[in-house]
Amino acid sequence: MDFYHMDFSAPCQSVRLLAKAMKLQLNLIQLDLLKEEHLKPEFLKINPQHVIPTLVDNDFVLWESRAILIYLCEKYGKNDALYPRDPKKRAVINQRLYFDMGTLYQRFSLHYYPQVFEGKPVPEGTFKQLEEAFEFLEGFLGKTAYVAGDSLSIADLPILASITTFKVAAGIDLSRYANIERWYAQLSGSVAGHDEICVQGAQKFASFFANAKQE
Repeated sequence: MDFYHMDFSAPCQSVRLLAKAMKLQLNLIQLDLLKEEHLKPEFLKINPQHVIPTLVDNDFVLWESRAILIYLCEKYGKNDALYPRDPKKRAVINQRLYFDMGTLYQRFSLHYYPQVFEGKPVPEGTFKQLEEAFEFLEGFLGKTAYVAGDSLSIADLPILASITTFKVAAGIDLSRYANIERWYAQLSGSVAGHDEICVQGAQKFASFFANAKQE
């Protein structure tokens, strides 16, 4: 399977974490969005929306990281441990995936991306919105050991990648959030590939962020 990605993208990292957990082989193809490689004609033929990550599985093309996570589990999962078939358990996992996409990572991007990619000043009020998202996540993890229940699921992976980016690249202090800090310490030490994929990717993002602030 061809996987178009960028190292410091947390959504891309989550798919790589799942592939490693499922022992799936991805042919990693790096696209540098800063050099507009995603706008080249050969990639536009694959994905007219020109976004990453993009997965090509034989003649099937799919983008949006959470959709890719679900697809890989449903097609290649040997059991339903990471994405249970029980409708209620699956619904909670889906909700947490959408929470990461539409609230947690979205609020991070609204706060940091204008600074990093557009050289704009800190947007007013956006950090408070991000802190509110952290409080939501803190609440989830106050009720269950993992973000969507009492066992690891695919919902943990994108949020782990997101939180790693927030901590390593943006320097966000997790000590205010005891449940998040406990969960992060556990998963960062147990999820295969976390350091190689998430931490190293976040370090690249941090370097880019620091250089952007100096310019």
